[in-house]
Amino acid sequence: MPVLNRIADYTDEMTAWRRHLHQHPELGFDCHETAAFVAARLREFGVDEIHEGIGQTGIVAIVKGRGEGATIGLRADMDALPMEETTGAEWASKVPGRMHACGHDGHTTMLLGAAKYLAETRNFAGRAALIFQPAEENGGGGDAMVREGMMERFGINRVFAMHNSPNHRAGSIYTTPGPIMAAVDSFEIDVKGRGGHGAMPHLTADPVVAAVAIVNAIQTISSRNHYALDDLVISVTQIHTGSADNIVPDDAWICGTVRTFDPQVREMVQRRLSEICVGQGAAYDVSAELTYIEGYPATVNDPDQASFAAEIAREVAGDANVEDSIGREMGAEDFSYMLNVRPGCYLFLGQGEGPGVHNPGYDFNDEIAPLGASFFARLVERGQPAS
Repeated sequence: MPVLNRIADYTDEMTAWRRHLHQHPELGFDCHETAAFVAARLREFGVDEIHEGIGQTGIVAIVKGRGEGATIGLRADMDALPMEETTGAEWASKVPGRMHACGHDGHTTMLLGAAKYLAETRNFAGRAALIFQPAEENGGGGDAMVREGMMERFGINRVFAMHNSPNHRAGSIYTTPGPIMAAVDSFEIDVKGRGGHGAMPHLTADPVVAAVAIVNAIQTISSRNHYALDDLVISVTQIHTGSADNIVPDDAWICGTVRTFDPQVREMVQRRLSEICVGQGAAYDVSAELTYIEGYPATVNDPDQASFAAEIAREVAGDANVEDSIGREMGAEDFSYMLNVRPGCYLFLGQGEGPGVHNPGYDFNDEIAPLGASFFARLVERGQPAS
């Protein structure tokens, strides 16, 4: 995999950083040790500014180039997942019930590698803003940093991020203009009826039958209320009710997830869920209360920035290893909040064969970290060339 020669020299060091982070995973906004490790490395590199405590434990580091110019933002996520690791690696998690199962240890390492290179060479104009973000997995750390005024405070003009992708060729890079990942919402439905003896259901208002009817009706939203060629996923993932075979329970609980790209589709789903709850509740003489929780918005790449990022990817990884018009994915990503307020691009970096993310056997491929760091560095150098 082609990498910048100077960054190639960092390979062993980057591997050590990544494996240290892997052994000490932290969750959500509680990335205190991770942030301290990142800040310590940044001080060693001699970056110009380190701003800590943004979005609770987030960091923005500034590296100044040669002369005046714009500010380009590069983002890496830092948080882990509440899972027990099964890799058996020497550098496996030392924290029971926590592991870096999505590769954020690798993303942080890639951005640290780029930070070291940029601070050393400064072969660009303007400034690079290096964004180390907590709580991508749950909590919306990207939203928290944006709400605290990060973009305005540091004058960030555009922003980029990269995520590893298992079971894609190691060192390949892919992206697409426009939507690349979906908005993610969740819903809960509380069905309240009137319980009684299973032998005398005529004296009850059965929430079980009502819950089943509601779930069946939800399936018609995608098939009958939605244009088939527009992406939409509605999955009912839990139904909880009852305690014994001869008891009609008082209540039932339903929950699920919704994935969309179009805000109008998102609104339609919420409306139809509400109408189904009202209608089926009346039909079965129960109440069905909907709670709809809007989560991360869709991740939408700016077409011009996606084209620029693909150009840099070809330079770093080679033409044969870059795809710039992939299909959209139904997963979600809180980098979307940054792309909502600044143009930019989100990309995937292939990490080779192996367990997928959020799998207890997953581990980031250290061999791809120098390539990711090279991509970040060249974004800055090509995007803001020194005069």
